[in-house]
Amino acid sequence: MKKIDELEYLKLSKWNKFVYRFLSFFAAIPSKLWGLVKAVGRFFKNIGLGISRECKDLVTTFVKGDWKTKLSYVIMGFGNIARGQILRGVLFLLMEVVFIFYMFFSQLLNADGSNGLQWLSKLPTLGTQGAEIVETTSRFGTVTHTTIYHDNSFKILLYGVLTLFFIAAFIYTWRANIRQNKIAEQILKTGKPLKSGKDDLRSLVDDNFHKTLLALPLTGILVFTVMPIFFMILVAFTNYDFEHDGLSTLFHWNGLAGFKEMLTWNSGPVKYSAAFGEILTWTLVWAFFATFTNYFLGIFVAMMINKKGIRLKKLWRTVLVLTIAIPQFISLLFVSQMFAKNGIVNGVLKDIGLITADIDWWNSPSLARILVIVINIWIGIPYLMLIATGILMNIPADLYESSRIDGASGWKQFSKITLPYMLFITGPYLLTSFTSNMNNFNVIYLLTGGGPTNTALSGTSNVGHTDLLITWLFKLTTGANQKYYLASVVGILVFLVVAIITLVVYNVLPSVKNEEDFQ
Repeated sequence: MKKIDELEYLKLSKWNKFVYRFLSFFAAIPSKLWGLVKAVGRFFKNIGLGISRECKDLVTTFVKGDWKTKLSYVIMGFGNIARGQILRGVLFLLMEVVFIFYMFFSQLLNADGSNGLQWLSKLPTLGTQGAEIVETTSRFGTVTHTTIYHDNSFKILLYGVLTLFFIAAFIYTWRANIRQNKIAEQILKTGKPLKSGKDDLRSLVDDNFHKTLLALPLTGILVFTVMPIFFMILVAFTNYDFEHDGLSTLFHWNGLAGFKEMLTWNSGPVKYSAAFGEILTWTLVWAFFATFTNYFLGIFVAMMINKKGIRLKKLWRTVLVLTIAIPQFISLLFVSQMFAKNGIVNGVLKDIGLITADIDWWNSPSLARILVIVINIWIGIPYLMLIATGILMNIPADLYESSRIDGASGWKQFSKITLPYMLFITGPYLLTSFTSNMNNFNVIYLLTGGGPTNTALSGTSNVGHTDLLITWLFKLTTGANQKYYLASVVGILVFLVVAIITLVVYNVLPSVKNEEDFQ
């Protein structure tokens, strides 16, 4: 597509400008993707160069270092202790002792008699010996059957992942130990004294206090976020389901079979690919309407309440805020019963003569989808009303006065002043709202439970017409036929979809591209 300069662009009509921007966006996609590929290549190249530099530095430090530094390669913290940095040395040594104990001697504390090295050795197979039933006969002829459990695939995968992370932490600490010895040796060569334990403690509450504060939350993120995500990703490459629970029947590595099962089209009774395509389409439609209906209606309500001459403004805001003050578990379940076939809505409509027979709101795919969008408006408008109220109060009043003098109508003021200002300020919020609506479990599950059931997709964990990917993922992990590996596959695919949308939209937001416009 031929590019035009800024002057030629300004000469275009509004429609031609829109067409030009639209075509330019799609024309730029190949270059963006190529740029992403190059960025990934640079990332791995930098990793390789970093590893090469670290290895070179390790060799150089060992060759040029004194005997204390050399011995620290084997006994962590020895060099620090020998040079008088007792606290640092003890901490390094303690890390090595804990690592060795976990890897080789932790079976002394475990009931199953396993240590880190054994968990790691079983990780490639996820276990070789499952449960067995042993038959014994007593001297009185009584036959008893006892189940003896051996390997546990779930524990092997879990503790294997923990062991890998522990090894990574140990390697990082070991490298820090070598670096500290190198620095200490260089400082002593200059004739300067080394920091004592008291100096280290004083630094943790003064110069490096930010590191002290961030240590605990960073550890929490690593243990409770990064590690479970890594574990979930690995589950996608196994056959972990209700038939292979890991204890009675072992599960094993299954490669890309889960992705193939989810994404390959088939005409059999179980159509996971068709279910994924239909649910993904509805998820995107739902996220679009759930985001932008709330957004524009929330702005409209905020503008109406803020309008001069409106009385009892605090009262109207309070009434709207009460909607979000009540827990959704209560309000959404109540609304769901209101629209039941024998609910209050049908009763009122029959009393006023609008209908003669009850409407089955939740068993009609079209009505159910429309209803969840409308009810979500009732829930979402108060949030946007509060956000928009704060932003509207910060738009300079002289802009409206000047435009009014120039003869601008109310619509012109909204489209040329209010909306651009709102979009600039709330652009990142719109993006996060869209992605959060893609994973909006509460509204769908509490209103419809994902129903009504899509009979055309039988055998796919009761897929419903209002199911989002997140509610389908929940169904895959509950009930009688759990498919944990497929749920993990869905989770990875959801992440990819959300990540692509986020990266593309974020880079075209005015808030990012034209940050200085509203300064």
